[in-house]
Amino acid sequence: MAREGKPVFAAERRERILELVRANGTMALRDLADRVCASEVTVRRDVRTLEAQGLIDRRRGGAALPGRIRAGDTRSADHARSEWPAIARSAARLVVDDDAIVLGPGDATEALARELTGRAGLTVVTNSLRVAQVLAEATGVEVVMTGGTLRGSLMALVGSAAEHSLGGLRVHRAFVSGNGVTAERGLSTSNAAVASVDRALVACAEEVIVLADHTTVGADTMVQTVAPEAIAHLVTDNHADPEILMTLEDTGTTVHVAVPESDRGE
Repeated sequence: MAREGKPVFAAERRERILELVRANGTMALRDLADRVCASEVTVRRDVRTLEAQGLIDRRRGGAALPGRIRAGDTRSADHARSEWPAIARSAARLVVDDDAIVLGPGDATEALARELTGRAGLTVVTNSLRVAQVLAEATGVEVVMTGGTLRGSLMALVGSAAEHSLGGLRVHRAFVSGNGVTAERGLSTSNAAVASVDRALVACAEEVIVLADHTTVGADTMVQTVAPEAIAHLVTDNHADPEILMTLEDTGTTVHVAVPESDRGE
């Protein structure tokens, strides 16, 4: 592939990247880097900026027009969800018997709850109805529910009552998830009401563990819930962007990479 003249300014380079993605629908980072005569690290940073502006979508190893699936990418959203059991098993190793923890709402924490049903002497504080349901018949687990108003789409309790009920509590670790996690802003979510309760959940804990699959790592959404320096551990899967994981480790986060059963032996 022929290399083109090197754009002088970042704005010019990003405009050229946008033109290339619009012309091709989807492109690999290495091809974009070759076309604009820049390193893949630089182009990855440009792609993130363009994604934040809503102009393109970032895919693993490349970029695409919003709503487009990267050519050759056969991993569906349902397949991505299959990674939660592996992430949950890895996260469960950070929980010990006779401990007190927080589990926030979401698919990740529900999967973690399933891994904890056989634990002894465990106390779980949660605002998630789905987590509470999973643990309801676990004889060795005491479940403490917050108050609050039900947010049906998430099956979680939110609002001032939920936040107030968490005020006097103290636990060892909080396990939370969201819609995005980056080294620059930490954990974020797209809903202010959910973010407010998530911050109250995290405030109860000595340590914060973020559960995030590869589609969440590198994404940056509207409302920050956990600052990057407050994330003690990140548990993700083996499809997460390694560069982003290394950047998170540089901020002091311990990264745990889980390998789903479907990927073992590859």
